[in-house]
Amino acid sequence: MSAPLFKQFRDNIAVQNATDISTSYAGITKRLNLDFWDIESDLTHRRQVGSYGRNTAVHGVSDLDMVFELPWSTYEKYKTYTNNGPSQLLQAVRNSLLTRYPNTTIKGDGQVVSIEFGKFRVEVLPAFWDAAADGYRFGDTHNGGTWKICKPIQEIDAVNQRNKETNRNLKHVCKMIRAWKNFNGVNISGMLIDTLVYNFFGQTDEYDAVSYGSYDQLFVSLFSYTGNLEHQEFWLAPGSGQRVNNKGKFQSKAKKAAVKCQEALDAGTEKKKAKIWRDVFGRSFPIEVVKLEKAAVINEAVSDRYTTEQFIEDQFPIDIQFDLEINSEVTTNGQHTGHLRALSKVFIWLPVGRGLRFFVESSDVPAPYTLLWKVRNVGAEAERRKMIRGNIVLDEGKNERIEKTTFHGEHFVEAYVIKDGVCVARDLIDVPISENI
Repeated sequence: MSAPLFKQFRDNIAVQNATDISTSYAGITKRLNLDFWDIESDLTHRRQVGSYGRNTAVHGVSDLDMVFELPWSTYEKYKTYTNNGPSQLLQAVRNSLLTRYPNTTIKGDGQVVSIEFGKFRVEVLPAFWDAAADGYRFGDTHNGGTWKICKPIQEIDAVNQRNKETNRNLKHVCKMIRAWKNFNGVNISGMLIDTLVYNFFGQTDEYDAVSYGSYDQLFVSLFSYTGNLEHQEFWLAPGSGQRVNNKGKFQSKAKKAAVKCQEALDAGTEKKKAKIWRDVFGRSFPIEVVKLEKAAVINEAVSDRYTTEQFIEDQFPIDIQFDLEINSEVTTNGQHTGHLRALSKVFIWLPVGRGLRFFVESSDVPAPYTLLWKVRNVGAEAERRKMIRGNIVLDEGKNERIEKTTFHGEHFVEAYVIKDGVCVARDLIDVPISENI
């Protein structure tokens, strides 16, 4: 019975604002064609790349990539510049786009020109088709300016081919792994997700012909595979063989997900299975087998069961790009007892009456950013006391949150980092409290 759950899950995470995205792509393309090719076309010379181009993006995608091909004569012009030709090329493209979007934030940096469209950003890579290299030549403004090669066509072709060979499972799974990443705060890029899933299907044919009914076992295998990978600085992209850098460490969270997936596989009831899958993938995973056509309504009802609870997904797009780890100092009568993550390995429950100071233990998000906190009380005692809580609140400027172990139950605290209107990092810590003082 898990098949309809996974089918609905796949539908729930599909990109829902494709029309707005297409409109933005068209506007950018038309302006650049006018200024660099002297033609009127909102389609010619552009290529959708990145996760959207590979068709592995999910709803809420905040960074969209496109290559815009410029005339080779333009490359010949800018490569002769002695004062960082790539930088001056980006400025020329930026100035062109400013005539189309004069009131929009447009920046040129590194290799791309980025245009902010409110709920998403389009990053345009000005590039030149280099037939000899069988790829796009583009500029990099760093270190005085250099010219490099990328091969997104080969990457898209490789993903499409393996997707065809695996009964379309590859792309379905890539989308679902993105939901896991954003729900669990896993710092792993979309390109690396697609690369690892591509490699997973390449090392086994066990799941090539399966459908949604086998996804429970598939995810046990996939998370076990990724969790047991040795740490590497980079992997090689499908098709192009170019480096896909690895910024974070995803293995430990993948191992935890594998354990959860096995629990779901072994669960005795469909209701319990759905709850565990939801713990892995987040609120987009439906919670009931029946009435799946009303999944959105069901999810809404669950969200509104306690009016105090808020969800970060309802307030900001989620695109995890950085690492965040929170911890808590535990005190007894004002005296330091230890840190919660270390204590949880020794004691299953915290006694009532302990002081808690939650704080950011580590984060690689560059300033400026906004830090938010959420404290959630769970269980019968929380319901009896009407203290479910769950509001998302602004940090008061000290990167910490002061609480106290008040009553029995399985509670948790979550932190979110918001940068440029997107949740780019998140972490959660469980706070199990016993009935004993």
